[in-house]
Amino acid sequence: MKKTLHKLATMAVLLVGMVSVFPGIAQLKPSNNMKKKILFVLTSHNKKGDTGQPTGYYLGEVSHPWEVLHEAGYEIDFVSPKGGKAPVDGFNLEDATNRKFWENAEYRYKVEHTLTPADINPEAYAAIFYAGGHGAMWDFADNTALADIAAKIYQNNGIVAAVCHGPAGLVNIKLSDGKYLVDGKHINAFTNEEEIAVGLEKVVPFALETQLIARGAKFEKSGLWQSHVAVDNRVITGQNPQSAKAVGEAMKKSLSEL
Repeated sequence: MKKTLHKLATMAVLLVGMVSVFPGIAQLKPSNNMKKKILFVLTSHNKKGDTGQPTGYYLGEVSHPWEVLHEAGYEIDFVSPKGGKAPVDGFNLEDATNRKFWENAEYRYKVEHTLTPADINPEAYAAIFYAGGHGAMWDFADNTALADIAAKIYQNNGIVAAVCHGPAGLVNIKLSDGKYLVDGKHINAFTNEEEIAVGLEKVVPFALETQLIARGAKFEKSGLWQSHVAVDNRVITGQNPQSAKAVGEAMKKSLSEL
């Protein structure tokens, strides 16, 4: 009996020692804090049509949702149609959140070394988010590889989100039943009025609001530059740069409910 008790005591001491040296051993089963990753989609396009004006992804439409989701503990990966360094627009480091993102070495590296669609395993992601910037109007809508990734994430009970011109990536996403993702859903995006206000309605290849409505979306909108977010059955969309943080917050809430 004494020998047995001695063995048990020795084992207990060894176990405590192992936990102190290898803290991870104390959490052998998955915890609620373990979350799937989120995939951000950035444009690879850097010119506004034939104007010669530069464009790309809009920095604030990445940094503000990123801040919300990063602080909530999510890891974020970045993909673009061509991969590699994504062109950036709206480069304003007086915005504290933009600066925080740009000075984060890990995420600065990620946006300058984006993945290609072929690199992506949709099973690894709980959500996909299409960032805006006028470049998205040229290379999001017809990218079938990205559309397939988004459809798989959505049909795996994940979330599809976008802001401003990012919903260009949603217009041709079809689900397994043959219906467009946006069909019958409340959707928001950069409006026709906002496109006219920035003088690019004849430069962009199509009118985003008009195309979403043609795909069956129940389009919502507010006035120029007003924050507006639509949430409908795991599809989250925001109207403009002013809506970017609110889209991130809506994603965080929806992810917590999955």
